[in-house]
This record gives sequence, C-alpha cells and structure tokens, in this order.
Amino acid sequence: MNSMNQQDVLREVFGFEDFRPGQGQVVERILAGESALAVFPTGAGKSLCYQLPALMLEGMTVVVSPLIALMKDQIDFLVGKGVKAARMDSSLSAEESRKVWDDLWQGELKLLYVAPERFSSERFLNRLRRSRVSLLVIDEAHCISEWGHNFRPDYMKLAGLAVELEVERVLALTATATASVAADICESFDIGPQAYVNTGFHRPNLVMHMTPCTPELRDERLLKRLHSPTRGATIVYVTLQKTAEQVAAQLVKAGFPARAYHAGLDPLERHEIQDQFMGGEQAIVVATIAFGMGIDKSDIRTVIHYNPPQSLENYMQETGRAGRDGQVSHCELFLCPEDIATLENFSYGDTPTLEAVSGLLTELMAQADEFDVSVYDLAARFDIRNLVLSTLLTYLELDGVLRAMGPHYNEYKFQPQRPSVEMLAGYDEERRQFLKKLFAQAKKGRTWFTIDLAAAAESMGEDRKRLVTALNYLEEKGELLLKVAGLRQAYRFVQRPSSIDELSQRIYQRFLNSERRDIERIEQVVALSESPECSVRQVLAYFGESLEGDCGHCDRCLREEIPPLPGQSERALSQKEIQAIQKVCAEGHQALAHPRQVARFLCGLSSPAASRARLTRDPRFGSMSHHRFATIAKGAEDYCR
Repeated sequence: MNSMNQQDVLREVFGFEDFRPGQGQVVERILAGESALAVFPTGAGKSLCYQLPALMLEGMTVVVSPLIALMKDQIDFLVGKGVKAARMDSSLSAEESRKVWDDLWQGELKLLYVAPERFSSERFLNRLRRSRVSLLVIDEAHCISEWGHNFRPDYMKLAGLAVELEVERVLALTATATASVAADICESFDIGPQAYVNTGFHRPNLVMHMTPCTPELRDERLLKRLHSPTRGATIVYVTLQKTAEQVAAQLVKAGFPARAYHAGLDPLERHEIQDQFMGGEQAIVVATIAFGMGIDKSDIRTVIHYNPPQSLENYMQETGRAGRDGQVSHCELFLCPEDIATLENFSYGDTPTLEAVSGLLTELMAQADEFDVSVYDLAARFDIRNLVLSTLLTYLELDGVLRAMGPHYNEYKFQPQRPSVEMLAGYDEERRQFLKKLFAQAKKGRTWFTIDLAAAAESMGEDRKRLVTALNYLEEKGELLLKVAGLRQAYRFVQRPSSIDELSQRIYQRFLNSERRDIERIEQVVALSESPECSVRQVLAYFGESLEGDCGHCDRCLREEIPPLPGQSERALSQKEIQAIQKVCAEGHQALAHPRQVARFLCGLSSPAASRARLTRDPRFGSMSHHRFATIAKGAEDYCR
C-alpha cells in the first residue's frame, strides 16, 4: 500500500471519503515522521490515526493499550483486509501465541497490539530490538502522568523504552487529558506544539443532568428515566459488583431487559452480555467501569451514573459513550452522600503505611549494588498492593536511587521437539558441551523440563544471559517450546540514599499527596453536582476549554428542578462498633497490625496480607463500609492500645 496516498487508503481500506475532525492533521504529522499527541473525545476515531499510517509506513506499528482484549474487532477488521495484525495477551491459546511469536520473529507483522505489562518480558524486548518499529502508539496516554487520574508506573517507562528500541515516531492517544497532563505527555515523548491535536470536549448532542438525591429518590428517578420513550440502549454505571447485581435484579423485576456486567463474571458470560448489548436497540447493562472500554456502539442513547464517578475525567470518558452518532442522548449523574464515602475509601485503600514503606526500603538498601526482586513477593510481605509497589519502585528510579536493568524470568520450562542427540548434532564441540550442561540442569516433569536459571548459571559458571540466549535461539529454530515463570525485576543502585528515614518519609508523602489528589477529584464531582451553574461549561473549563456562553443543553440551562444534596452528617462509631474494632485488634492478626490495615479490612478493601491470611473471607470484612475510612482508622488508633 506504500504506492497509495492517504486518501486512497482511507477510501479503499476503511471505506471513508473524508477524515473526521483532527484525524487528517494527526495522520499528516505521523507520515511526516513526527511524534504526535491526539486528544479526542471518546468515539471520535482515534484508532484510524494509527491504523492508516501503519499501512503506509515501512516496518511495524506497536500499539500499547490496557484494553487489548477489547480490541479483537479492530484486529479482525484489519486481518479481513489482508493486513498482518495480531495481539499478544493471555486469552490466546498456546498455538495462537506461538504463531504471533513466529510472525514477529519473521518480521511479517504490520500491527502488533500489546498491554504495557508486555514490556516486562525480556523475551519480548529481545524480539522487538531486532524489529523495525516505525510507529509506537500509546493508547490511554494519560496513564503516564503522575498528575493524571489513572497513573500507571508501566506507562512512565515507555518514553525510555521508545528511545532504547529506536522507535521512529510515537503517537500518544487519550480522551481525558487536562492541560497539565497533556504537557507531561508532550515532554515525555518530545512532541512539539504543532503536533498536539485537541479536537475539544464539547458534545452539544448530549443533554446532561446532575441529580443530588437520597437513595430512595435515586431509584425513583432511575425508573422514570428508563421509562422515557427515547431511552434506547442504556448503560447504568455503578461502583461495586454487588450493586450491579442488585440494581439489575430490581430493573428486571420492574420489567426492563437489564443485565449485570462486572469483572467477577465468567469471561464467556461477559462476552455474551456485551454481544447482546451491541445488537440491542433497547438493551440495558448495569455495569462497573469495566464495561464500555473499547465498545464501538454509536447509538447508545442513555448513560446513567447510579453511583458517581471517581473524577471528572472518568465522567467525561463514560458519558462520552453516549450519542456517538450525533443524535440527542441523555446522561444523568445521581449523587447520594453515602456514595462519597465509598469512593473515598478506594483512594485510602491504596496508600501503604509508613512502616511498610520504611521496612521495604530498609530491605532494598541492604541489597548488593546489582540485585533482582519479585514484586509479587515484596507486595505480599510488606502488605503493599502490586501496582502501588511498582509505583514505589518507579519513584526510586525517578529520584535517582535505582536504575531498572530489565525484567527477567527466573524459571524457564521447555519441551523438546526432537531427541537431544539430533538437536545437538549440528553444533561444534564447544557449543554441544555447553548445551549438554544446560540440559543437565533441567528437572524433568511429565511433559516439560524446568530450569532455575539463577541456580543453573551459578552451577555452570556461566552468565545468565548466555543461558537465556541459548534457550531463545533453540525456540526460534523450532527445537523447543518455551514457557516462562517467576518474573523478577533487576535493578542497580545509582546512588544510595544518605538516610533511609528521610527517603521513607519522602516516598510516603508522595503517596499521601496522591491520595489527597484522588480525594480532591471526588470533591470536584460533588461540587459540580451541587452547583447551580451550567454543568457543561464547568466541566469544559476543567479541561481547559471555554464556551462563550452557557451550553443550553444541561439541566441547569434547561431550568430543571435540582434537589439539594442531602446532609452529609458524619456518623460516629457506635459502642457496638467500637467493641468490634477492639476485638479485631485484640486477635493480633499480623495482617491487621496497623490502624490503616484494620480500616481497610473493616471497609472491605482487600490487601495482599489480608488476602494471604484469608481474612477477606471473614464475615467482618467490609462490615463497616458505610463509614468513612478515616473514621475507622481513627477508631483503631484510639481504641486498640
């Protein structure tokens, strides 16, 4: 397709006569060899901005996204057009996975979709280093910014990897970047102002409603909204899985074709619900935020937040799924005071204790100049969630304490495809003896051999890299099938801190600052719901976009009656609840040794230590989730001495 111009490709491959707003500008920059940032609303056609250039550029386009499993339709479309496109994710069978690896090795792929965690695989990085990556696409690019609403440490490392892999250009995509987040993205990937394309957030066809209410009024308003003759396909967003089940059951009882959708369902059931929704003009899905990402349904007429979103960014992303066909659609946000505590508790649950941070750093600082760790093991032992611990390690890199030297797997499993005598026959004596010694380190199972690489390298007196290179080479030649396990991250010290206590306090403060920003985002949603001013104008201002006047299509502008937010009186702990807290503390669970850990347990927030101790099965887990986290933590601090 290199001989075709972009208009030819747009028409003949994608079936469009013209670009949507912003698309042509982004494509021009990419084809001119520049990196770019595209901030488009949900459903505005971000995928075309990389799919079209990918077909015109030499080399391969790598798409990094946390939503790989939901991009199957995109890949099927491209494959149907004769494009070599594939994805790497855990849903692939062993045979499908091997085919993708083979195509990558042979240089036959034009587009490869991967999750950001894939860059923790040394096998993948080694393959990618031998490929020409003409375009690296970073979907959900706001995740690279610590100031964003969905920071992911794996994303923060992508800028360095782009340089290391000699990527020719980068395209960052997002629907929800504020001005500060967009500036972070542009700085990270050296994107000039001329290549920052923002098409704006205003959607005049969306009628926005903000409704403070009691739980009883919320249920009444929900039924009233769903009885509207213009309702159409509807998404009802909730915070908790159990709420999705309860609300869906209530709606079915009221005669509506509602289904619950959340991450706790079987994958086949989730696919069946999603397919039913895609094909139904009146379908209703009551879902956690797991639903909607990657959904390309243009005629969603109603989006309702039964529980409020955690941020204005989430609000824009989720309401943006309505009315993609440009027809009038309704979005309503219900706000009950009880919901605010639930949202806050999620934010508090991520923050580790100062003792956990200090203990972890003390152990790390006792390591040799070069060392490796298992994030999973550290998370369990210090009771810090995996993502939070990865963030902590990223902070140490950003502070110049550590430098990541790449991930590796400590355990390799292989399955020979022919007898070892035949396999080794074509090698010279030195290589043959090396491979014999390597195979001798393996323990034979029923069908797979297992090698502990660290132990094997020490026993053989060889560098671990040589062992990995040999196994990968044999796999590439079709001599072995390989599987890996035991992921460990290698680091080396750049500069050891002068004081572990000072470093612990600084890192802990960063987590407290992140927690505070999360709480502020919730407060912004509450303030918007209570405000009598134009809702749309306020949201757009948050994203740096201004309207000359009020929008004219929100309930404030339409002069609808807005009930006041019911009082948010802080509930004090009852004597019975105080006694329950004291009893939990008195039991002396190692996983509940700190007031924060007790509060997480009673608020129903899982943690690695509590899960390992099976405390999440305790009937008291989540028994005080109606209270604010700070209230429980203060109670544990006051009454557990």
